[in-house]
Amino acid sequence: MKRKQEPVGKSVRASENPRAATRTRSQPPRSRRQTLAARANVYELYQESVQEPEADFRLIDRVFRRHYGRLPRSFREDFCGTAAIACRWVERHAENRAYAIDLDPAPLSWGREHNLTRLRPDQAARIKLIEGDVRDVGHAKVDVTAALNFSYYLFQRRAELLLYFQRARATLLPEGMLLLDAYGGADAQRTMREGRRVRNFRYVWDQHVFDPITNRVVNHIDFEFKDGSRIRRAFSYDWRLWSIPEIRELLAEAGFSRSEVYWEGTDSDTGRGNDVFTCREHAPDDPAWIAYVVGLV
Repeated sequence: MKRKQEPVGKSVRASENPRAATRTRSQPPRSRRQTLAARANVYELYQESVQEPEADFRLIDRVFRRHYGRLPRSFREDFCGTAAIACRWVERHAENRAYAIDLDPAPLSWGREHNLTRLRPDQAARIKLIEGDVRDVGHAKVDVTAALNFSYYLFQRRAELLLYFQRARATLLPEGMLLLDAYGGADAQRTMREGRRVRNFRYVWDQHVFDPITNRVVNHIDFEFKDGSRIRRAFSYDWRLWSIPEIRELLAEAGFSRSEVYWEGTDSDTGRGNDVFTCREHAPDDPAWIAYVVGLV
C-alpha cells in the first residue's frame, strides 16, 4: 500500500498541496526533453506513487459507521491538488457528492482535464472543484472533511492551525468528522533520503531540514528513472511537524466533542507499517510512525 510522505521506515504517501510551499516542475530543461524524466508528468507520478484513496475511504466508512450507524455520502477534500481523492469518492456510490478545494490553480486545472474527464457525466455533476483558501470557502455542510497527506502541517503557528480546525468544523453536519493524518518519530527528526521503486520509476523522499527548536521541516520529493534522468524537487514542503497531543488539544479548542487516534501497526517480519489502523490511546515507541486523527462533531 502506498502511504503519505515518507517518514522513514514506513510505507507512505505524499501531499500535492501547493499551500505547503509545493513547487512543481512539469517541464524539464530543453536539453533533457528526450529523457524519461522529460516525458513524465509530476502529477501522474505523484498519483501513482503516493495516493491510494480506497485505503482512506475504508477507514472513513469504518469510523463513521461506528459513531453514526450509517455510511457518509458527502465529502470535502481540503488541499486537494488534482482532486484525485474527491473524484474517486463520487465514483464509489450514486449518492456520493464531493467538494475539492485548493489555492493553486495549476493542479486543479490538471485535475479537471485528466481526472474529471474520466468520470461519467452523472458523476462529474456531483463534484465541485473550488480554487480558494480552505479557511474561507463556503458551501453546503458535509459528512466528512479530510485534510490528508499532512497538508495542514503548512500552518506553522498555533493560532493558524486552530483557525483552520474551527473553519473545518464549520463545514460539517451535526453528525460529521474531520479526518487528518500525522507522522512522526525519531526518524522524522533527522535529515536523510529514502526511496522506493514504483513500477518504472523510483520515488525518493528527501528530509532536507529539521529544526528541533521550532519543529520546522523542509521535505522534497524526487523522481528517478531507469535511464538515469530525474526530476529533482518535483514537490517541496515547508511545514511544522505537529505532534498528536498538540493536534488533539487544538481540535478540542476548536469545538470538536472528542478526537480519536488510529494507529498503524507494524509488520513483525519487515518492521514496516502493516496498513492496519486501530483506535488507540497509547502506543509503543516507534521511530517512524503514521496515524490518523479523527475529530468528531
